[in-house]
Amino acid sequence: MKDRLSAEDKKRLLIFSRKTIESIALKGRFPEPDEDLKKLSEKRGVFVTLSINKRLRGCIGNIFPEKELYAAIMENSKNSAYHDPRFNPLKPHEINDIEIEISILTPPEKIEYLDIKELKKKITPFEDGVILTFGMRKSTFLPQVWDELTDFDDFMSHLSIKAGLDQNAWKKLNPVVEVYRADHFSESDFF
Repeated sequence: MKDRLSAEDKKRLLIFSRKTIESIALKGRFPEPDEDLKKLSEKRGVFVTLSINKRLRGCIGNIFPEKELYAAIMENSKNSAYHDPRFNPLKPHEINDIEIEISILTPPEKIEYLDIKELKKKITPFEDGVILTFGMRKSTFLPQVWDELTDFDDFMSHLSIKAGLDQNAWKKLNPVVEVYRADHFSESDFF
């Protein structure tokens, strides 16, 4: 598979994501992917984000390429709708109100840095998703989060908090930092 999917593949994945959410609600099981979807078999990191009226309603994914693309879309669509611990499971009457966004990730790359000043030079806001690892604690923000947290220090502080640590942990604890890019697209791009 190419790094960038065709517009038709993106539409196909969005339709399949919605079909998965509906099938789980109505039948309690995954839908059967068609042969065109099964061709999207390269393993990729994938996040599925659901929103209602531009407000987050669920977002679950995997950073690392663990499953074939179509299988990762199916699993993360189900988990975003019904297993995001921040939200109650999606109710059937909400399905028509959600907007689905899919983010397909490049493999993460570790950043070597000596100090905060060097780290700031090696991360590209609005393009890089960031993973912070503090021992057993880990957090990530997709590149799209820069739209809400536009200040570098604020972005990194929120990532530290997301990992369950003090907002300045990223400055004091020398976390492992990895970056990735995302090809993200949503239903509003096509429908």
